[in-house]
Amino acid sequence: MINKVHVKKGDTVIVLNGKDAKKKGKVLAVYPDESRVLVEGVNMCTKHRKARSQTQQGGIIHQEAPIHSSKVMLVCPRCGKPTRVGKKILENGEKSRMCKKCNEIIDTIKKVKKG
Repeated sequence: MINKVHVKKGDTVIVLNGKDAKKKGKVLAVYPDESRVLVEGVNMCTKHRKARSQTQQGGIIHQEAPIHSSKVMLVCPRCGKPTRVGKKILENGEKSRMCKKCNEIIDTIKKVKKG
């Protein structure tokens, strides 16, 4: 079964709950198989890395860890508010995502098949 995630790479999202609640960030990666997203600056964890060669140094690095997609909400680029995502089929047959608050189209999901 394919798990659908309501956000895509490059979207700006806000975290709803947890230790990083109310933080905004950009989606770096989406993992639909696990229903998780990687958000910039959110859910930071420390990792102890061993030096592999003389050029690569070891030490403690801080990096983002994925969080569940249900904990994030898309921020509309037009109105700037956190919103749910709706789907809309346009007159020319394109499928697009739309903001539920201002009813503006965010972007197109599927293009029209020509042929």
